[in-house]
Amino acid sequence: MKVFPYKLDFYYQQAIMYLITLILYIIVRGTFTQERFEFVYHDPIALIMVFFILFAFTMIVINRVRKRRIVLEDDVIKFVNRFKESTLPLDDIEWMHITKERKVETAGRLQAVIIKRKGRKRLLRIRVGRYERPDDFVKAMKEIAERVPKRPKRSLTEKIKL
Repeated sequence: MKVFPYKLDFYYQQAIMYLITLILYIIVRGTFTQERFEFVYHDPIALIMVFFILFAFTMIVINRVRKRRIVLEDDVIKFVNRFKESTLPLDDIEWMHITKERKVETAGRLQAVIIKRKGRKRLLRIRVGRYERPDDFVKAMKEIAERVPKRPKRSLTEKIKL
C-alpha cells in the first residue's frame, strides 16, 4: 500500500505572497503618502489584499481538514479524504495512459495519469504534480498501468478533432 498526500505548497506560497504584498503596501503607503505612519482602514486596495489573504488561509484550513490523498493498493486505487473514500478497482479500468499535458503545468510537472472507467464517458485525470513524491507516484502508476489495458490508438480523424 502506497499513500500519496495532496500538496499544500501552493496555498502556503500564495498566502505568504499576499501577506508580504500587504505589508509592503502598508509600509509604502504609510511612509510616502501620510505625515505619520498609520494604517487607513478605508483603503480599498488594502481591504482587497486582506480579502485575498483571508481567502488563502481559508483554503489552507479547508485542505488541511479534508486531508486528501491517493492510496494505491495491489488491486484498487483509493481516492480518500477525511469525509469520503472512493475506490476504483483495477478491473473497472477500461484503459489507462500516463501522458504529458500541453496546457497545464502543476508544480513544475507536466505529467498526468488519464484513466477511462468502464461504462463512463468522462475520463479521470490525475495531475501528478499535485501530490507529494511525484517521482514515486509516477513509478507506482506505471506499475499499475502495466497490469491494465493501454489506451487504444486514435485514428487520424480523432486527432484532427483535438
